[in-house]
Amino acid sequence: MRTLTINENTTFREVREEILRRITEGPWGPGTLLPGEVELAEEFGCSRTTMNRALREVAELGLLDRKRKAGTRVRMAPIRQVRFEMPIVRTEVEKSGASYRFILVSREVIIAPDWLRARMKLKVNGRVVHLMCLHFADDEPYQLEDRWINATALPSSLEHDFSEVGPNEWLIATVPYSEVEISFLAKAADEGVVTHLGHRLGEPVFCLERATWWQNSAITLVTLYHRRGYRMTTRY
Repeated sequence: MRTLTINENTTFREVREEILRRITEGPWGPGTLLPGEVELAEEFGCSRTTMNRALREVAELGLLDRKRKAGTRVRMAPIRQVRFEMPIVRTEVEKSGASYRFILVSREVIIAPDWLRARMKLKVNGRVVHLMCLHFADDEPYQLEDRWINATALPSSLEHDFSEVGPNEWLIATVPYSEVEISFLAKAADEGVVTHLGHRLGEPVFCLERATWWQNSAITLVTLYHRRGYRMTTRY
């Protein structure tokens, strides 16, 4: 069993890895209450700041439960945390080896309809930018994008025409997000899906619906319609 040789030159990464080793290999099994930060820092020959950072990172991996006054304890069952990265359809297409392009099908600025205002908690008479875009892989329809942007939160969207850079890439480069809601569903193909993706009217279509917020302010709501045979795989 590998153990850490602790000395005055012990690095932060070595401290973190030794904590992980003690949890996964022993002696710190599930439920173990760890010594205090000061005691651990003395044992490891590092500063309390270094020890705090190491414990915090291991806690972020879901292996430790840290509570003020109650101390730090090894979790009985690790918590798996999922990190979400906003996907870019261009990258998705190009990673498959296909060439990518998109066209802006339509763009309009309107007062938010009641259903959207209720869904995104928008202001009364607030304006939104409504966009329809079609993405291609090797000149074959790949994805139909139906997007709403809250112009109150992003007034620059009123001036951007989205003909050169699509809303997907523009939003990622323009504004961060603090909350994301994602739904997966099947919808009956309407005339727009029939026209752009070639489905039969009423045929089930795999859809991804995604809403994002920044500090409690709604940014965008998008529904992505995918062509037949589309496959989504996630791993964590």
